[in-house]
Amino acid sequence: MRLVEIRLLEGPNVYRLEPTVKIEFAVGRRRTWSGQRLPGRHAVVRLGAPVPAAKAPRPARELAAWVRRIHLLTDAGAWLRAEAGAGGRHRRNLPVAIHRGSDPGHWVVAFPWREEERARAIAEGAWRLVERGADPRRTPARGLAGAPRSLVRTLRLVREARTTPAPWIRDGERRVPVVSISGTNGKSTTTRMISHILRSEGRHVGTTTSDGVLVDGRLVEEGDWTGPSGALKVLGRSDVEVAVLETARGGILLRGVGYESNEAAVLTNVSSDHLDLQGIHTLPELAEVKSVIARITRPEGSVVLNADDPLVAAVARSVRAPVCFFSLAPGSPRVRRHLARGGRAMLLERGRLVEAEGPARHTLLDVAEAPATLLGLARHNIANALAAAGAARALGVSREAVAEGLRTFRPTAELAPGRLNLYRLGNRVVIVDFAHNEAGLTVVLDVAEGIASGGAGRRRPLTAIVGTAGDRPGDTLRGIGRIAAQRADRVAIKETLKYLRGSTREAVVGEILAGVVEGGGRRADVAVHESEAAALRAMLAEPAPNGAVVVLMCHEDRDGVAALLREAGARPVDAADGLLDLVPRLQR
Repeated sequence: MRLVEIRLLEGPNVYRLEPTVKIEFAVGRRRTWSGQRLPGRHAVVRLGAPVPAAKAPRPARELAAWVRRIHLLTDAGAWLRAEAGAGGRHRRNLPVAIHRGSDPGHWVVAFPWREEERARAIAEGAWRLVERGADPRRTPARGLAGAPRSLVRTLRLVREARTTPAPWIRDGERRVPVVSISGTNGKSTTTRMISHILRSEGRHVGTTTSDGVLVDGRLVEEGDWTGPSGALKVLGRSDVEVAVLETARGGILLRGVGYESNEAAVLTNVSSDHLDLQGIHTLPELAEVKSVIARITRPEGSVVLNADDPLVAAVARSVRAPVCFFSLAPGSPRVRRHLARGGRAMLLERGRLVEAEGPARHTLLDVAEAPATLLGLARHNIANALAAAGAARALGVSREAVAEGLRTFRPTAELAPGRLNLYRLGNRVVIVDFAHNEAGLTVVLDVAEGIASGGAGRRRPLTAIVGTAGDRPGDTLRGIGRIAAQRADRVAIKETLKYLRGSTREAVVGEILAGVVEGGGRRADVAVHESEAAALRAMLAEPAPNGAVVVLMCHEDRDGVAALLREAGARPVDAADGLLDLVPRLQR
């Protein structure tokens, strides 16, 4: 038996929708996780589901019992009684639950907290008592004569501990509505689309993204602010009327969500990314983590879910708020059943973005009118636009304002930096995108192939410059290499040295190269470059007599890549007229 971690989650999380102490420990020999990323139903681990004590190992039962006993003996539960209120139910016993971890032999004991130092003292004391074999059943609830010295010491530490409150924002303290966006791919673009729609209607919008904190589109704090700290920054500002918060997996797992509830939530999709980190190994587990933002949506709000992703659509069963599905396949049985029950959905129907509610249909705009869709080539951005429309409607934005916002949102380096930014350099086309996993690379290559096949009956050669952070598992890295080799005429690797995150450059490059070989390519044909700018410079230095489409997975040196393109004389491709020059068939 060994302790993995004691972590104080400061807001809603997979275990409880409130600040929670997580005590994770392992029983038995050390084992490495192995299995399917999308396991069968019998093998899915439900992280937030309590395990009955009878089915938990003895250390888990005793740890939970010691947490309750210490809490009771120190009367640390005054806040439980205070929160129940005069008309509420008087609670003295602390709600403690046992959960199964994803890693083999791992278990979690979780309980709520309001006073940081006391909560940590309870958790640490309970663990010490279990380690020393103290039996919680032999310790009387009143009177400590003969009690173990370790228990007496723990009780003293708990009583003397400070009582710093949790930093999350309660509903009574929050003055602006919140929409939270999560998912594996598309959440940054969807976040920016929602913010743009709201700003187009005249609202003052605070936004968090992986690029930074923005107020009315102006960057006020650079960096990745997709965790609870970003939410606190936006919700604490007096010049914001609505908060649009990109919410990442890491923040939920490591600290929890930074506020009690939201008015709307959006889940874009769930695919392989950031697996084998923080004990998350499978896609259902990843979906469960991301679904926290949907579970805290207020009953009068709305949860916007991707009906085309089974893992996301299944979240509808665990939320309190009405569900608004979005779908590129409006004839799907799931959507039909939802509408038959009077539900709302945002759909792609006959080349139009449509809001459906029961049998009623309201056209928002044609796909070709939304520049981010690249005249329909970027189907993933059609889905993002539908998701953004659903969230904006949940916040009371009119259909006309939603349509106008989508008409004026362009995939430029200013409005959507690093997200499907297109440049033309002579007879070449360069696509710069944040794609950092298999799904992201796939949708960008869909766009690239559409452009490559659109020129006067001749297909342009397609080059993919790929690479990602070092904390991705081997199967993800190999998948990136395999997809690139199968779909591009030429593959190059750009290293991401700033984000090796504990791995080695040799290991990352080696896995991607192995994937290239799996996809039918040859190692000898793949050039490896130290940076994104170096890789792009090498590609542009070579002749391209038939033109070429170059896709660059870019997330380390976006500024350097942009500067290189400017120096070379590249110009941004307008999402409408400029794209028609490249792909004349889109005129139809």
